[in-house]
Amino acid sequence: MNNLTSSDVIVFVCAGLLIILLLFGFIIFFIFSYRSKQRNYKQLQEQKQKIDAQKIVLENALKDLQGAQSQLVQNEKMASLGALTAGIAHEIQNPLNFVTNFSEVSREMLEEMQQEIGLGNMDDVKAIAMDVMENLEKIRQHGQRADGIVKGMLQHSRKSSGEKEPVNLNTLAEEFLKLSYHGMKAKDKSFNSDFKTDFDPNLPKVNVVPQDMGRVLLNLINNAFYACFQRVGANEAGYRPLVTVSSQQRQNHVEISVSDNGLGIPDSIKDKIFQPFF
Repeated sequence: MNNLTSSDVIVFVCAGLLIILLLFGFIIFFIFSYRSKQRNYKQLQEQKQKIDAQKIVLENALKDLQGAQSQLVQNEKMASLGALTAGIAHEIQNPLNFVTNFSEVSREMLEEMQQEIGLGNMDDVKAIAMDVMENLEKIRQHGQRADGIVKGMLQHSRKSSGEKEPVNLNTLAEEFLKLSYHGMKAKDKSFNSDFKTDFDPNLPKVNVVPQDMGRVLLNLINNAFYACFQRVGANEAGYRPLVTVSSQQRQNHVEISVSDNGLGIPDSIKDKIFQPFF
């Protein structure tokens, strides 16, 4: 130690001071780093709380949206059912009128037959009896027609089971064509349109869900009648609205086509027609 020079002492002192400064700098860096991490952690916690709050708001908004969507779907079903019911009320009136008329005629025939029996005119009695039997057969046919219409309404209104069954699409399409027309007529008395069918008579039965297929057909035909009615409002000279429903058997599928001579779909919205609620 006695051999140390003043310059050596200075070097040791400087080294010691340098070490102290480094330690002090490290402590300061650690303190600032710790405080910075604390601030970052606090900011992350605050952001997490905001995200959690926003998540709750979004989840509530999603629930409200899903509820509104369900309500819109239900309202659309009810509107569709209302139009269908109006069409059915008109459609079912025809067979009921036939049943009433043939019943009254048959009653008059039976009264006439009683008179002929009293007179002993058995040939006339037999002729009247045959006429009554024909009337009863017509009553049965129109009763079955009314029964079919009511069953169609019940199938459309009840919740779909999702089960497919063999269906005559010609019969289904014609039924909903008439129901759509009378439903549109019930909504607006000024509505009027021609309609026709062009069905393949050899069309095989197809496995479909009748309720779902019926709703599809009803919506398509309603849109077709609506397009025609919109063009009627343009007051074009010589225009006669017409909706056509046709069927055709292809190689491996059946094709149902609904066409009209109305205004058609504007090009500006063709890419939106499959968007929900459009």
